[in-house]
Amino acid sequence: MARLSGTPKADGYRMPGEFERHACCWMLWPERPDNWRLNARPAQHAYAAVATAIAAFEPVTVGVSHAEIENAKSLLPSDVRIVELPSNDAWMRDMGPSFLCGKDGSIRAVCWGFNAWGGFVDGLYYPWDLDAEVSRKVCDIEKVDYYQPEGFVLEGGSFHVDGQGTVITTEMCLLSKGRNPHLSKEEIEQNLCDFLNAEKVIWLRDGVDPEETNGHIDDVAGFIKPGEVVCIYTEDQKHPFYKASQSAYHQLSNTVDAKGRRLKVHKLCVTKKPVYLKGMETIKQSASCAPRQNGDIAIASYANFLIVNGGVIVPQYGDDNDALALSQIAAMFPDRKVVGVQTEEIAYGGGNIHCITLQQPAEGGKDEL
Repeated sequence: MARLSGTPKADGYRMPGEFERHACCWMLWPERPDNWRLNARPAQHAYAAVATAIAAFEPVTVGVSHAEIENAKSLLPSDVRIVELPSNDAWMRDMGPSFLCGKDGSIRAVCWGFNAWGGFVDGLYYPWDLDAEVSRKVCDIEKVDYYQPEGFVLEGGSFHVDGQGTVITTEMCLLSKGRNPHLSKEEIEQNLCDFLNAEKVIWLRDGVDPEETNGHIDDVAGFIKPGEVVCIYTEDQKHPFYKASQSAYHQLSNTVDAKGRRLKVHKLCVTKKPVYLKGMETIKQSASCAPRQNGDIAIASYANFLIVNGGVIVPQYGDDNDALALSQIAAMFPDRKVVGVQTEEIAYGGGNIHCITLQQPAEGGKDEL
């Protein structure tokens, strides 16, 4: 489809909040043996479980390499659409486009630059050439015209929007040296406002995964509706997420959005015990991919959930706080069905449900509030 000039803001297009109605959800299929243990088979089963859970609420499309199509068909439900879409790994949130809605209800997208979370400075693998083409290929499949900011690297998991002019992100990620070192904080903020149609950017300081994504926001906080956010929270000073969660909670609790509303902040528990990587000896050693070691902290956050039409799909880790997380999220979303999916295998690879999914808004931009 056509690459558009100008900006979404100038053209009257905005990125809807995740809580607004979706047309469908996009995913990619994991297969690289130097990131996923046991040749990615356990991860494929976890991805299939996530796709199955989402498909109960809205259509799902999974992009799969040619070599994996038959395997994916054998594991995914028959009502999940499979398209041939090669990639270097399987993080659709970060590689795919950010979809936009116009005032007339039409759909466009933004295709950001992608360099595997830091390029040659501190990126996680090389090459990322196939990943960098995913967003435009999705736009071609969906026949959606797109904007492409010149020389601007950004991943979808690094920001959340409320659909009404407010963006939340982290300085740890967007100001990292591996993304846009040629741009100032003010210039980065201007790009966010121009291409997401926003008026205010809330900058939290840190995320919880400096070694993976340099601190994506979707493990820490996100909008559940305009004026309301979820934020991970713990008073256990020994928990690895303690400092970032406390900082984020207190900052958000004293912040107003683009409409001047003081944010209502909902606390969400962390795991009772940290989740650690295991089985990493079964990963194929490769000089082109950052190594994973047994005993390293897995970024296992309950905040990495996905809001879908009529539901919320929530990570579960076999932890004592799994049920508590589900009950807390159910209280935040009284009109949606909350579904937990066991996703330790996805956490072992560096992310979770929100990281591997990407919502495409319904035409018309109608919300579900």
